[in-house]
Amino acid sequence: MVTSNPAGRDMRGQLLRIFGLGFGLAVVIGGVIGSGILRNPSVVAAGFLDPKWILLAWLGGGLFVAIDAMPTVELGAAIPRSGGPYSLAARAIGPRAGFFVGWADWLQLVFSTGFIAVAFGEQVQRLGLVPNFTTGEIAVLLVVGCGAINWVGARVGGASQSIGSALKALGLLVLVAVLFLAHGRATIVGAAPPSPTFSWVAAAVALRAIYGAYGGWEAAVYFSEELHEPERNVARATFGGIALVTAIYFLINAAVLHVLPMGILIRSTLAVSDAMAEVLGPGSGAIVTVLAMWCVATIANLQVMEHVRNTYAMAREGRLPPLLATVSKSGTPRSALVVVVIATSLVILSADLIKGELYEVLLNLYAPNIMLIFLILAYGAIRLRNREPELARPYKMPLYPWPAILTIVANGALLVLFVVSDWRTGIYSLLSLVLALPLYALGRARWRPSHTD
Repeated sequence: MVTSNPAGRDMRGQLLRIFGLGFGLAVVIGGVIGSGILRNPSVVAAGFLDPKWILLAWLGGGLFVAIDAMPTVELGAAIPRSGGPYSLAARAIGPRAGFFVGWADWLQLVFSTGFIAVAFGEQVQRLGLVPNFTTGEIAVLLVVGCGAINWVGARVGGASQSIGSALKALGLLVLVAVLFLAHGRATIVGAAPPSPTFSWVAAAVALRAIYGAYGGWEAAVYFSEELHEPERNVARATFGGIALVTAIYFLINAAVLHVLPMGILIRSTLAVSDAMAEVLGPGSGAIVTVLAMWCVATIANLQVMEHVRNTYAMAREGRLPPLLATVSKSGTPRSALVVVVIATSLVILSADLIKGELYEVLLNLYAPNIMLIFLILAYGAIRLRNREPELARPYKMPLYPWPAILTIVANGALLVLFVVSDWRTGIYSLLSLVLALPLYALGRARWRPSHTD
């Protein structure tokens, strides 16, 4: 698709409409499933204590995320422009709000990709590989590798993500099969400690863990202009991907519960690893670590792709330097890709140098941003319904406006809880978001098209 040039400038290249529904499903599955599902079963078990309630909680998490996605999907199907939340908010609310959302998304992508890459580095070191490299150096190598794959072209980047996501899902299903085929739990049942009593605090922590495990479902909206029939496939990919992830999460938890008694599961820090060790022996830990590495590597690759589209979209609208809106003949915005790789690498190396408490703050700055983004998009969906009721909406959220209201309330509550529980990171996040004001003014002065706000 040849996109418009609202800035009135001579831009080179264009995004290529080359991806189908399979790619859309792959980015949703690849964007959601990370190493957290290999750890979180114990956290959720500690909150709900009963296997039936644990499994219902994971199913309920998938249902809630599907409702949470409805406002964003309605906007994504009606506004099929690449760039993710930025493009949706800019159309639904206006350029200032759009840039604020785009900047919040830019920040959360750079910090979360850094966090994910560092997790990859830790897993590599756990296996004793490349001992002469620090965790941060390994993380940078991963980001540079993802950048190199996407530099080649959109087809190569898309194929790598599709294959990576398929292998990730297959690996998890094999793990589930191995655990379900296990015969009994005789070696640990006698030693299993009793389960603790119910606690509302533990239940709240469990719900937060479930919500976090489903994060990343919005991946398809970053690639709208590159998807065939985006007005249909954005919704299909998002809700289909959420359904598949929910099924996988349900099966993983059911398999772990099949092997580990509740008393053991609740006290486990690596529930899936402990379950595999019970079935295959202590040496199986390496298998789970390799699977965890693959999970986070595929997310890192996807987030680099998303980040590039976010940067490209803002530059195309005259909010960032026009150079970042140039696209190679192979469909990759290469200038934006270079900026994304450098920025993420600098975040990782800075965190690697700082260590200590600031290390955790730096790598967790993204956490409140995503809640704020979804809250604003839900408001945007309501506002656009009122402003442009005649706009074609291939997907309309059912029971409007209640899904949007639920999204606003839920993400607002999560945002407040996050700031209350970790006020220091919340303040740093707020300060980083305030940078949107001078950047927006700079964009208006230097790159803004004369006919827009």
